[in-house]
Parts: sequence; C-alpha cells; structure tokens
Amino acid sequence: MQNNRRGRKGKRREENIYEERVVNINRVTKVVKGGRRFRFSALVVVGDKKGQVGFGTGKAQEVPDAIKKAIEEAKKSFVKVPMYGTTIPHQITGRHGAGQVFLKPAVEGTGVIAGGPVRAILEAAGVEDILSKSLGSATPINVVRATMNAIENLRTADQVARTRGKTAKEILS
Repeated sequence: MQNNRRGRKGKRREENIYEERVVNINRVTKVVKGGRRFRFSALVVVGDKKGQVGFGTGKAQEVPDAIKKAIEEAKKSFVKVPMYGTTIPHQITGRHGAGQVFLKPAVEGTGVIAGGPVRAILEAAGVEDILSKSLGSATPINVVRATMNAIENLRTADQVARTRGKTAKEILS
C-alpha cells in the first residue's frame, strides 16, 4: 500500500508552498445585554517568496479559526511584486488612511531593513534587500494596506517604456 501524502480520509493534502505569517491578533469585544462577547480578529500575510504576496483578515470566536479565515482571504488577494534583482525597481511611498510606508531599493547584501508588518510582507514576497520607514499611523492593518498600496504602484522599466511609447533602454539611459 502506497502512502502518497494522503490525509486520514484518503484526500490528497495540499503542499504548503506559501509562507504564512500572522501579523496581528486582536481581541474584539461586543457588549450585549448578558455581558461581553469576545471574538478574535487576525491579520495574516501570505507569500510564495517568488514575487507574490497577499494579506487577509479573519474574525471568529477562536483564534485558530480567525487565522484560517484570514489565510483563505489572503490567498485570494495575491499581488505580483515587480523585482529588480533582489530589490524593488524604484523608491515609492504607499498610503492608506493615516499610515504611510516609504520603500527604497537597497544594494545587494543589505537585507530587509523594515519593522513589523512591513517586514512580514516584504519577506513573504521574496524581497531580500530593501530599506523602509513606516510614517504616521502604526496600526498594523493600516501599515499593511499602505505597504500593499506601495507594492501595487511599483512599475518596472518595461512598463514605463510601454506607457511612454519608448524602449526600456531609452528609459534607463
């Protein structure tokens, strides 16, 4: 009998090719007539370390269920990160609400100079060399959304050249 990585009921288990990072877990309280109702919200970042990353939020009565919901949402919201070697093509500032995140390309060997939620996103995306600074709001969800805004607005030299009707060499020189 062959054991082809099957679970208990013979179903094929999904290979975990994604890196999942729990960025924040928050206890949320709803006050009702009989007292307080507690729930948990989770903020999760999922990436393949090859240039794709997404984030999701989930809310449930138990922490594992909230994390599971957040992971499912994150897998549906993948964004392609334009890469230039091991870093990003140009500097950019992402904004969401009162949160701002400044991302700047770095020389190879610098590493990921970022804090908390920004680091989670960049490492999950596979960016190895980058400088960043979080400005304004320090709320994890706002920082994550600002970082994703910055990543979505990054453009490669080819994309800029196509927009301007030129070649990539003309843009870079």
